[in-house]
Amino acid sequence: MTETVLADTPVVEERRGGEKKVAVHGAATLRFEHRHGETRLATLYHHDPLRVLLPTPRRGDLPIGVLATTSGGMVGGDRLDIALSAGPGARAVITTQAAEKVYRSTGDTCRIDTAVAVEDGAWLEWMPQEAIVFEGARLRRLTRLDLSGTGRAIAGEMLVFGRAAFGETVSRGLIRDAWEVARDGRLIWADALHLDDDIAEALAHPAGLAGAAACATLLHASPDAARHLDAVRALAEPLVTSSGGARIGATALDGLLVVRILGGDARAVRRAYATLWSGLRSEAAGLPTRLPRLWEV
Repeated sequence: MTETVLADTPVVEERRGGEKKVAVHGAATLRFEHRHGETRLATLYHHDPLRVLLPTPRRGDLPIGVLATTSGGMVGGDRLDIALSAGPGARAVITTQAAEKVYRSTGDTCRIDTAVAVEDGAWLEWMPQEAIVFEGARLRRLTRLDLSGTGRAIAGEMLVFGRAAFGETVSRGLIRDAWEVARDGRLIWADALHLDDDIAEALAHPAGLAGAAACATLLHASPDAARHLDAVRALAEPLVTSSGGARIGATALDGLLVVRILGGDARAVRRAYATLWSGLRSEAAGLPTRLPRLWEV
């Protein structure tokens, strides 16, 4: 039986400078399980501003879940809590409907906490579209992967610094983008990008992001992840050498393949992120070398 719950939006009201500020706390829980020879939806819970959509997967591909933020973006004080899981033997893809926008804040911080659990023998892909951070935004994002036994996952996140189409760059605010990966209860990797106050200096500095307009992290967690390192580097080579290409680095450690992508053009970073994801899912799991339709719009 599938459990489905919809709830109203929790609203938090604060007073600052005589004005009322309303913050929202959205949440989504999505779980797939392997039943009667195929992967099926087992649990679905969401409340505004998060919604979960379940489009029909492409022929020969995995069941797919899509998260949508109905508010159109996040403002100071908003929070999203996301819990995604695949039970033993289940295989699924989860992505987002569109880029997440994080607007300028007058002081409060937005939070996005995502917990991804992949149980023994399962395969789960968590590949959201990019988060666009506006000038003056304040964002703390944590993604945690918990894997059990032979569970495998591909997961990623992408940040875009400002709205290039409007000539906007990010010079101040807060961006903290953190990862934690654990297998069988043991932390195997933790990492955080932390930019605070004078963000422009860190973005421009040669020892920092060296003028990047966007960055992305792509992970493959699997007991044999290191076996795919050469294949990922081969996929990355034409993306680096092409005109306007991204800078890409890949390494493997302790059952984890880590890919970093930087670029002065957000479109080039997105293209590299998507190409490496689609190639890696084929290389590691024999799945079609293609993306969900939402990524092709």
